[in-house]
Amino acid sequence: MADGLSSFWGPVTSKDWCEQNYVYSSYIAEFFNTISNIPGILLALIGLINALRQRFEKRFSVLHISNMILAIGSMLYHATLQRLQQQGDETPMVWEMLLYIYILYSPDWHYRSTMPTFLFLYGAVFAVLHSLVRFKIGFKVHYVILCLLCIPRMYKYYIYTKDVKAKWLAKLYLGTISLGVLCWLLDRVLCREVCGWYFNPQGHALWHVFMGFNSYFANTFLMFCRAEQLGWNPAVVHFMGFFPYVKIQKPKTQ
Repeated sequence: MADGLSSFWGPVTSKDWCEQNYVYSSYIAEFFNTISNIPGILLALIGLINALRQRFEKRFSVLHISNMILAIGSMLYHATLQRLQQQGDETPMVWEMLLYIYILYSPDWHYRSTMPTFLFLYGAVFAVLHSLVRFKIGFKVHYVILCLLCIPRMYKYYIYTKDVKAKWLAKLYLGTISLGVLCWLLDRVLCREVCGWYFNPQGHALWHVFMGFNSYFANTFLMFCRAEQLGWNPAVVHFMGFFPYVKIQKPKTQ
């Protein structure tokens, strides 16, 4: 988009989105696309505190931390619109999906060391290749494939879960990702039309907000399912009557 104030970071070298650059600050290229990652960081921090406080498996602490890293990388990318920072946003997106694949499929994987080893090497090789090659549309296709690999397992967890509140977490996950994708498409496909409107709805910024909640709902649902597998008597409770989180009661032997 057209520049407003002078740029602290220099010419744009990454993908540009449907928001005018440097309108509010010479240090932040896309203001709304940058600050819209804050909810995702806060939600991931809440999830991390809950995972640590109740001593969930370390995989969930790593998952929440990866959500925060992804949101911080996205903030740096949209604040600078530089290629290096774009890679710092996209590479953690792939790493995060690999972590989701591990959490979803590892409980039934008989050879425990092979899956994390393969996924670690896959993520490392991708990071190296992505630092050398600009995949463009190839990155989007690759990312969508990784997301699609998670769907069968998420659906299996959903149909085997009897808890109504846990099922609502899955429904909230589906709802937020659907709204997020619609906002992303609005910003990307209809950018010229949006620029002619009196008010820019900031579709990409809304995508960030919805995906922050989406990650939190997904993580909470997976924490419930895993706790159920381990016999920890999980329950979905609500802080102040509306904010969901998982509370567990481990057997005394654990």
